[in-house]
Amino acid sequence: MRGAWCSAATWLGGLLLAGSATAQRADCDAAEPWRVLRPSAPVDAQAHWLDRRRLRWPGTSVAVAPGDRFRLHHARHGGLVVEAGAAVRGGDRPVPLVPSVEPLPAALAERFRFVAPGVDLALPATAQARLPELLRGELLLVHEDARGRVKRATALQVAGALDDRYAAAGSVRDLGAMPRAGGTAFALWAPTARRVSVCLHDTPDGPSRRWLPLRRDEATGVWRGTDAGQRPTTTRRTVPTGPAYTYLVDVFVRGTGWVRQRVTDPYSLALTADSHRSVAVDLEAPALQPEGWTATRAPASVAAPTDLVVYELHVRDFSWHDASVGPRHRGRYGAFTEPGTDGMRHLAALARAGVTDLHLLPVFDIASIPERDCATPTVPPGPPDGTAQQAAVAATRAVDCFNWGYDPLHYTVPEGSYATEAADPAARIREFRAMVVALHRTGLRVGMDVVYNHTPASGQHRHSVLDRIVPGYYHRLDASGRVERSSCCDNTATEHRMMGKLMLDSVLAWARHYRIDSFRFDLMGHQPRALMVELKRRLKAETGRDIPLIGEGWNFGEVADGARFVQASQLSLNGTGIASFSDRGRDALRGGGHADTGAALVDAKGWVHGPQADAAAQARQADGVRVGLAGTLRGYRMIDATGQLRPLEALRYGGQQPAGFASQPSEVVNYAENHDNHTLFDLNALRLPADTPGEDRARVQTLAAAVVAFSQGIAYFHAGQDMLRSKSGDRNSYDSGDHFNRLDWTATDNGYGAGLPPAEDNGRDWPLWRERLADVRLKPAPADIAWARDAFRDLLRIRASTPLFRLRSADDVTARLRFVNTGPTQVPTVVAGHLDGSGLPGAGFQALVYLVNADTVAQTVGDASLAGRPWQLHPVHRAADAADRRARQAQADTASGRFTVPPRTAVVFVVE
Repeated sequence: MRGAWCSAATWLGGLLLAGSATAQRADCDAAEPWRVLRPSAPVDAQAHWLDRRRLRWPGTSVAVAPGDRFRLHHARHGGLVVEAGAAVRGGDRPVPLVPSVEPLPAALAERFRFVAPGVDLALPATAQARLPELLRGELLLVHEDARGRVKRATALQVAGALDDRYAAAGSVRDLGAMPRAGGTAFALWAPTARRVSVCLHDTPDGPSRRWLPLRRDEATGVWRGTDAGQRPTTTRRTVPTGPAYTYLVDVFVRGTGWVRQRVTDPYSLALTADSHRSVAVDLEAPALQPEGWTATRAPASVAAPTDLVVYELHVRDFSWHDASVGPRHRGRYGAFTEPGTDGMRHLAALARAGVTDLHLLPVFDIASIPERDCATPTVPPGPPDGTAQQAAVAATRAVDCFNWGYDPLHYTVPEGSYATEAADPAARIREFRAMVVALHRTGLRVGMDVVYNHTPASGQHRHSVLDRIVPGYYHRLDASGRVERSSCCDNTATEHRMMGKLMLDSVLAWARHYRIDSFRFDLMGHQPRALMVELKRRLKAETGRDIPLIGEGWNFGEVADGARFVQASQLSLNGTGIASFSDRGRDALRGGGHADTGAALVDAKGWVHGPQADAAAQARQADGVRVGLAGTLRGYRMIDATGQLRPLEALRYGGQQPAGFASQPSEVVNYAENHDNHTLFDLNALRLPADTPGEDRARVQTLAAAVVAFSQGIAYFHAGQDMLRSKSGDRNSYDSGDHFNRLDWTATDNGYGAGLPPAEDNGRDWPLWRERLADVRLKPAPADIAWARDAFRDLLRIRASTPLFRLRSADDVTARLRFVNTGPTQVPTVVAGHLDGSGLPGAGFQALVYLVNADTVAQTVGDASLAGRPWQLHPVHRAADAADRRARQAQADTASGRFTVPPRTAVVFVVE
């Protein structure tokens, strides 16, 4: 428990030197982005400061003896010395605490329900005026005996106190930097800092020319100042930027000491290359508007969330291997502005067929991609099961140009590696907007994958921004005060007022300034439901648009089962109109689970893989497919494999969870493949018999797409899924370079057999992949890839042809959808549904029946209630250019109401 200590004279001299204008100017250009002014020893933070008055020290392992006392010991600039059995030294005037016997207010008890019972304490009224001072320096809660000797000590987690004392900061509208007529105004929330100043640079890479001290607002904890030294210009040709800048923040960091941080702005709207400095910019400036920005609007293709058909794509994947794209634009935003390329022709065809939204994997400022001088490895040719390819990729992965980008460094700035001029802070803004204009003109709305649940780092790391400004606030901490990492990285605490505000302000900025049409939230279940609901409300209020929000509502980690708050997770989003991805239908189609390895990769077959030895198990799997087709609606009732009529919430998924979790179809996202985990083609390479013909592999892939297209809710597809995309067995290609993430828009090569997948995530399964990758029978021919592409587009046309596949309410789904071929006597390889179009505006058909046959032979199913009607194939199937000629072999017996479907075929019959 010993804190760092030095003589008062030595330390005071160092502090005065560090505080001089000369020293601070020098720190603006120092090699290291921080300087420890006075060190401190590590100490856990087990106690919680709940609000401005109440504290709790969880646990009852140490008894409180008569005469014992609890005091807050504070040192303005650090230097506390704490030793068991001795009095605390080196601090300012300590604050005695009083026992608190009153129960916590309901809202406070709810917020801190994860904090175990323990000693409840209160700050006396006489000391409450010292709260801002106490929060700005080293602070320890100490349990002392009657003589003032230390029995135990802990640091505090202070987010509750900061949120209460500085609640007014939640209403501040001008955080960040803004060039104005009178100069550039700066505002930074740093309530625990002792001093904040701004280093100002006239050029992105040049030395500092000015240094501006900021003044603290006591009500909000916001530091402000205006630099009048550079008046921004506003001509059409000149980008109206203020200076490049960084902040100097003098703040105490638990376990490190008193530190001067040189740090970029968490509210940055522009950056220099590699995010070294923030740049003040007015995003409304005409010079940042590309041609068509003011005139082009998003396509009016989505009247309700269930109209969404999403195609998920990585910016670099889109064009890096597309030889029809100009070299300057390959791998960059600009590739989307070249309309005649193979990639853009592909996207245009998808838009015409029925895709509404192109969702881009992360395009905010990414920590892991060098924006200047990134490496492009030379991957040697090799056998389809070779190891040299992945070795070449691994050798440069830390410095190459590729990453999925789920490591946000600055939330509200476009990624610079996708711009043609990373060194020009304005280029990434203009080129991102030009991409949006081009996609809107192509008929596609633009969606964005956002990651507010974690940052790439915390503490004194070069990629730590938030935690170096307000240490210990922006991240979720465990019982000892360590940052939680269940997300993969350093979890943010969006339940804290100002982290939640940062998320809201950032999303609103993307919607307002970049015209993003929909958002996908990574690990949305790690965020409070209330925050997502507030975001949805504010987007509508401030943009005038209904902007769909979808996300990963997975329930895990330290927030699981509502441990800290009501999550934005699958089981908690009912009634919000916010959609969660459904693993129910996904796992039924693919088989197994996302973490399968070893034998399970082969044996855990899905429904699309055809007949299985255990017919009863396959019937249960078929029920899982029907759950997805019915929009995963809690209250929808169907006859299950046992013959019981049950609501979907009564069916089990994974043994414990309800299969049905959504209240409305707008609250579910249906998919069979996305960027995570194995592509469906790669999984099929293991789960289908090795001698399965290439044509049938393409058909199996198409069956999964058909189920998603026919499902109620939002349809979601992975780029390349329509062309049998393979990552050569890579289960996690987030950092596997361009080689394993290749897309070929010419439909010539799907990527299979590009070598064994990278060893780091896949090495344990190399024995399986060696055999399959070396088997030339599994490599699809160009004709099979082209067929899958065209069949996929036909499925999109069928979904787009009628709102019966896009019903907007649970009541409509209940009234109009009825499954055929259910119960214990079902043919388990066939799912079939009847949709009633009577009275539905724009339905286009009086009724339709869809049938998906995963069997290797033709099957006949039906229902007497469907007899006597003039069923015929859907017009898309009847068209001369229909891709799937086998579908035309399907037959409807109008006398009996029974339908015969060819093997591995999806077909729709209609009554016009």
